[in-house]
Amino acid sequence: MAPSRGRMLAIAAGQGAVAGLAGVAVMTAGEKLEQALTHRPNSYVPARTLLSLLGRHPAPDAQPPHWNHAMHWGTGAVLGALRGVWSVTGIRGPVANTTFSVVRLATDQTLENATGIGAPPTSWPLQETVVDVGHKAVYAWATGLVADAWIAPVLESRQGTTSH
Repeated sequence: MAPSRGRMLAIAAGQGAVAGLAGVAVMTAGEKLEQALTHRPNSYVPARTLLSLLGRHPAPDAQPPHWNHAMHWGTGAVLGALRGVWSVTGIRGPVANTTFSVVRLATDQTLENATGIGAPPTSWPLQETVVDVGHKAVYAWATGLVADAWIAPVLESRQGTTSH
């Protein structure tokens, strides 16, 4: 008996979470290379955001590296699960990867600004925006490439191809 649609979605989400971890690894390597070239320091906004989400009140200058890793890798895995669902349902390729870049950016910005830890990107210097968008796009594309290679679009539907 073939697995149910729900079971196949759950499997794809698990595979996507692993693809998301691969995406974080690629993004982190890129960040470290960029930082070596630009001398930009680590950002601890992710760590402070996670601590705030957990009900803690980190100091504005707190720099807890373990919490930073937890936020980077955790967000990467959770959003990777979504990308895995996209892959199995036929939402794939360059358009999906580009759209997924926006999802990653929107997730980070929503959490950072909802907690009061981050500032809206419109207030950032252009160079900071370019760096953040670039790294999140690397994550999204790496995650998408792994997910699409690993997860067949077996749940792709052709219903709803018109607006009515």
